[in-house]
Amino acid sequence: MRHVPEARATPAEQAARPDPASQPANGSPYRLGAALLQSLAQELSTLAEEASVLLSTPPESLSPDADAVARIARRNVPRWHFAMLNDNGRNAALVTALERGVPEGATVLDIGSGSGLLAMAAARAGASRVFTCEMNPLLAEVARSVVDTHGLSDVITVIGRPSTELDPVRDLGGPVDVLVSEIVDCALIGEGLLPSVRHAREHLLAPDGIMLPSAARLYGRLASSEAVAQLNQVTTAGGFDVSLMNTLATRGHFPVRLSTWPHRFLSEAAPLLEFDLAHDPLEPGERALSLSAASDGEAQALVVWFELDMGDGITLSNPPDNPGSHWMQGWIPLEKPVPVKAGDQVALRLCWSDFTFRVSL
Repeated sequence: MRHVPEARATPAEQAARPDPASQPANGSPYRLGAALLQSLAQELSTLAEEASVLLSTPPESLSPDADAVARIARRNVPRWHFAMLNDNGRNAALVTALERGVPEGATVLDIGSGSGLLAMAAARAGASRVFTCEMNPLLAEVARSVVDTHGLSDVITVIGRPSTELDPVRDLGGPVDVLVSEIVDCALIGEGLLPSVRHAREHLLAPDGIMLPSAARLYGRLASSEAVAQLNQVTTAGGFDVSLMNTLATRGHFPVRLSTWPHRFLSEAAPLLEFDLAHDPLEPGERALSLSAASDGEAQALVVWFELDMGDGITLSNPPDNPGSHWMQGWIPLEKPVPVKAGDQVALRLCWSDFTFRVSL
């Protein structure tokens, strides 16, 4: 009988296999870290296998209706793109801001092409050249097709790389006159607005260039909601203590459509933070907050929303009382619930990285 050698595992598959001998019996933190790496390795192994199959598939057979295309699109293109493009208030505000803010004959860089909407609006506003960058290859190709369909390929160039990898001379023909950067999440910074603008302002925008938006503000209120809190924490289930699941809870802000959940506000809306996108350092930082409690209760989180200054009196915002906005609100859990009484001054510390807000007591 012919001996068939055992297939050798790929490095990713080897990494995904736990080694019981290497895991101490009482090393829970170690095991969690190892499991995290194993999970990542499994994900990479699955992607590698899928890519291997697709590389052997003729490109012409990968139509938009192909199962493989649909599967990859679901995983790699967030579904909120559809809600965003159907947000008529957002679209109208941005198009108007570009019509008023882009000088005739200007060169424009749009960070985050998406469908190509803002690039096309800039071209229609009178820009002589528009460069738009998109790090997602699928979206970049869709944007190229949309731009081409509208006959704007001679004005608009779609670059399939993040803005931080652009060379101002090689890719843009020199620093641009206008920078457009509508890359915000429910709490403003989650999609990388700060590092993207920080880099583009220094390397890609002319010294007297125009920033759209020019400023961004964060507002917030103390809030209580068991329903929302339970979206991110747990104690018991079926009579068992499963609170160790909370080691996987989101530590920073996460999106919530506040109007859909029972909740109580424990303070009035207050300005929390403002970024001058043209001049501020836009580095990670922190600041002390003092919010006045408007009613008695137990504060569980800081609910936040943003306001973008698009110039000429045009703003974009997502407060809880604007259900028409596709943007949800940001829920920043407190380290622990804080009992408050009406009239109390509640001292908090708001901390931010390049992508996440957190609140400490």
